Amino acid sequence: MNKKLIASIIGAGSLIMASQPLKDFLEKWEGGAQGMAVYADKLANGLPTACHGITKHVTDEPVIVGEYWSKEKCDRVRDTALIKVQTELLNCIGFRPPQSVFDGLSSLAWNVGWPKACKSQSTRYARKGDYKTACNLLAETFSGKPNWSYASGHFVQGLNNRRKDNRDNLCLSGNYQ
Repeated sequence: MNKKLIASIIGAGSLIMASQPLKDFLEKWEGGAQGMAVYADKLANGLPTACHGITKHVTDEPVIVGEYWSKEKCDRVRDTALIKVQTELLNCIGFRPPQSVFDGLSSLAWNVGWPKACKSQSTRYARKGDYKTACNLLAETFSGKPNWSYASGHFVQGLNNRRKDNRDNLCLSGNYQ
């Protein structure tokens, strides 16, 4: 999808990049509302992580363990990085999904990377217009097992809680039957 088409999709007014519900969700799960020191995230094998879950995988801004980021820097880098991640996600979806579904998929892309999110079953079902299934797959596989809830091969309850919250309170907030 080219930049002109993406601009027309976004400009249509019914899709908001870096929406407030998405930013609130990231702040809830990643922290950074008041600024914070960059830390080595144990769940991500020591990956330097800043406020709102910002890593080298979502920004060109250097993320250096121990460096303190002000609230202003956290918000500025987050907003720029979200637009970058969401543009890639929109590219792979190929059309404008409902805002809540886009936010749910964006949260997944933010956390696991847009390439993995684009290859996910959630994105495949969103492309088919089956938004309820797309959202459900953010938290559970078809067999009911936790989805996207493992780090280094081990189940992590906190990740599972986040995936369920993403499904229930972000993605499914559009009430898809």
